Amino acid sequence: MTEITGTEARDRVKALVEDIDITMLTTVDAAGRLVSRPMSTREMDEAGDIWFFTSDETKKAEEVEADRDVNLAYCDAKGMRYVSVAGRAALVHDRARMEQLWSPSLDIWFENGLDTPDIALLKVTPVETEFWEPAHGKLVMAAGMLKALVTRDTPDDTMNHGKLVR
Repeated sequence: MTEITGTEARDRVKALVEDIDITMLTTVDAAGRLVSRPMSTREMDEAGDIWFFTSDETKKAEEVEADRDVNLAYCDAKGMRYVSVAGRAALVHDRARMEQLWSPSLDIWFENGLDTPDIALLKVTPVETEFWEPAHGKLVMAAGMLKALVTRDTPDDTMNHGKLVR
């Protein structure tokens, strides 16, 4: 497995997070249980923060207010690309930032657009991020794994792995 770090890792995480789009956001509920739900990523900014739209009147907002520790799990099974983000979440009520991140597709969830009562942004600041993706494309990776299966050897450099810690 090829290890990727630094600027290259940060650039790959941004590209993966914005390309995969849907993530499972995991929070901790009042009983201490882990609860996950799908969220659509709006952006990963230059500081590395990941942004989503939400409502103040949701369980996830309540859970984030009680415990800011969250996890984002991105999965592109067909492309064999994965990202896990352990981070700290915060609700943000910044109209200018909302205007920057808004798209008409959000009208499905927010009936009055940016004027929807209780609309908010959810910002996740990564603390530790890991990603995995094929090093040379899926076909080359599959061939390497098949070879390893036949030779009973460890697959050669089939995946790239990166880790970022703040």
